[in-house]
Amino acid sequence: MSGNVNTAEENSQKQKKKWEFPHVFALMFGLIIITAVMTYFIPAGEYERETTVVNGTERTVVINDTYHEAEGSPTGFFEVFQTVHKGMTQSADIIFFIFIVGGAFGILNATKAIETGLANLSMKMADKEIYLIPVIMTLFALGGGTFGMSEETIPFIMILVPLAMKLGFDSLTGAAMVIIGSGAGFTASFMNPFTVGVAQGIAELPTFSGMGIRFAMWIIFVAFSIAFVMIYAKKVKKNPEKSLMYKIDKQRNLDDSLDGQYKKLTGRQAVIIGLLVATIIILAIGVIYFDWFILEIASLFLIMGVIAGFVGKLRVNQIAESFINGCKELIVGALVVGFAYGILVVLEESNTIDTILFAASNLVSQLPTAFSAIGMYVFQSILNFLVPSGSGQAALTMPIMTPLSDLTGVSRQTAVMAFQLGDGISNSITPTSGVLMASLAIAKIPWTTWFRWIIPWVLLSYLAGGIILTIVHMFIWTS
Repeated sequence: MSGNVNTAEENSQKQKKKWEFPHVFALMFGLIIITAVMTYFIPAGEYERETTVVNGTERTVVINDTYHEAEGSPTGFFEVFQTVHKGMTQSADIIFFIFIVGGAFGILNATKAIETGLANLSMKMADKEIYLIPVIMTLFALGGGTFGMSEETIPFIMILVPLAMKLGFDSLTGAAMVIIGSGAGFTASFMNPFTVGVAQGIAELPTFSGMGIRFAMWIIFVAFSIAFVMIYAKKVKKNPEKSLMYKIDKQRNLDDSLDGQYKKLTGRQAVIIGLLVATIIILAIGVIYFDWFILEIASLFLIMGVIAGFVGKLRVNQIAESFINGCKELIVGALVVGFAYGILVVLEESNTIDTILFAASNLVSQLPTAFSAIGMYVFQSILNFLVPSGSGQAALTMPIMTPLSDLTGVSRQTAVMAFQLGDGISNSITPTSGVLMASLAIAKIPWTTWFRWIIPWVLLSYLAGGIILTIVHMFIWTS
């Protein structure tokens, strides 16, 4: 009898495994294979390119009306596997940025300063936890709207996910405060140098012109995004089982000792938290005023980690071991970036990405003037799934969209807005975005769960973007 029971249990387990969703690496490699198959059906072609200076920085941009057929180079069987290595090589700066920041936070975590601080904060915010969400999201939205905060958000996932859970929310809420907060600001940016700045430079518009209208759009997007996250957070706070991450979050190893011996911050831990705050302030100053990027930011966090280790009275070997442990925690988050870049490698090496660009621009040019702006918006949105880099997409598409806007009666400012909206909204959902996939991997949130949760926000954002774009096209930027 017991043998039959065991057999039934084994069959039940096999049935569950049969329906298990693929690991993020399997998902990304599957997308690489699908993209590789597409290269056998999409004709090869390319635009000529030139190097130009945009806002003081050299950019390689396409030259309009130079598209021509090129020799086809579909991705072969062996080349499919090579794209993983090539993708990791191309994204090495981001991958090692994640490892270094993760290692720095590994040292920080070894001092118990963050955990203790979170425990104290959760106690002090009792019954007022919900008000942290608009404050935190507004700060990230300002970062996205001003200096194009993107990769810089990754370290904060490691802080805000456990904070949200300590406050009675879930890991989705913690990740959303970072991803949607910065994403809403990035999408509706009023002075992002990597999207608005580059696009306006290529379109030969004054840098950050039209800021007033974009700032109004920023307020709309940020307010709507905060409301979306708060409504979900309240629901989870009231009934934790309503969380899409309920089962996974229950298995997380949050430090229960926070409610006991670590309840009170020591003087050294207070200094370490102050060091973290100072690091964030220096990061913002460096990015805004000194054009810091991944290299400088990674170095800054490494300095912070080492100093925090010594302040926390860790031995040199303990600092090194904690750094390694921090890197281990982010292995998936770092390496998934390389898989995401592998998809772009397939499109570039097969000479098919320019063909997609050429076909889409031809479709937009045939639309009536009233719908041309929406056509550009849809085109930029779709293209962002293939080219998730904001500045990269601007360099690729704006040299074509600029003369196209002149021909179709669309203001160049409107064309820039269509680009920034199309580029920004899908960043929060596309699996080809290395930053998104790394953030989700660090937060231990499956992409499918995230997709299911965020798709209403994405659809409503697309609708809001379309309405705003139509209004500015018809009544504000009319020429």
